[in-house]
Amino acid sequence: MASPFLPLALIISLISTLANAAQRPPSPGYYPSSRYRTMAFYQGYRNLWGPAHQNADNNGATIWLDRNSGGFKSVKPFRSGYFGASIKLQRGYTAGVITAFYLSNSEAHPGFHDEVDIEFLGTTFGKPYTLQTNVYVRGSGDGRIVGREMKFRLWFDPTQDFHHYAILWTPKEITFFVDDVPIRSYPRKSATTFPLRPMWVYGSIWDASSWATENGKYKVDYRYQPFVGRFTNFKATGCTAYSPPRCRPVSGSPYRSGRLTGQQARAMQWVQSHYLVYDYCKDYKRDHSLTPECWR
Repeated sequence: MASPFLPLALIISLISTLANAAQRPPSPGYYPSSRYRTMAFYQGYRNLWGPAHQNADNNGATIWLDRNSGGFKSVKPFRSGYFGASIKLQRGYTAGVITAFYLSNSEAHPGFHDEVDIEFLGTTFGKPYTLQTNVYVRGSGDGRIVGREMKFRLWFDPTQDFHHYAILWTPKEITFFVDDVPIRSYPRKSATTFPLRPMWVYGSIWDASSWATENGKYKVDYRYQPFVGRFTNFKATGCTAYSPPRCRPVSGSPYRSGRLTGQQARAMQWVQSHYLVYDYCKDYKRDHSLTPECWR
């Protein structure tokens, strides 16, 4: 007769499986990264700071920080689109180091540029990475810098494997995705608080010791250099700055309007309920007079 008791190892395995399942977001039901083709590195991106700080081939790019920044830039600027990359972060001590995938027009509009960021804030031994999403609108370097930061912990270890991070930018909304799960939506409330000018796609790694890790408490320690960020599975699909006016913005949902489905919205709400660690709209130490999207 079979024993009515489960082996201890099986019980532990089941508990671990259930715990991990509870930590993962619910399925979004739609997977935009699978809708857009992967772009070879040299087809759509180029070295930004030179080969001394970057290795690249058609499968991806590895960029590193050794007292100098490293990075890449898209060949064309876009005025809307879906932009993604699979990224693997460095483990260990990375305090003060920013690994980023973002949109910007800083070279075209220095001191008055727009920017949409996915940034990984470096960390110390034994502490998890923080993913920061941010939006700047005509406001960096002009004395009225207004960031729109939302920060998240992740439901996985981003140093263990590649995960896909993406920005969907349309004329009406910006949506941030992690492994196709929407984690944040930034709607257009007005022309003055939403980026509308063409931007390039960038990837970079750089020293941000003054603020990146626990508000600058921990700095970059170059005894642990080089600091490496690995990028692959590049996506860049949408309307370029040179596309005709009839070019239709791409969507991150089954709807041509780009509006999230109910299932996607619920997945996003779940992530924000469990993994959101900072929301600029709820930071009452900040002046929200220039962020009407926070007004109630």
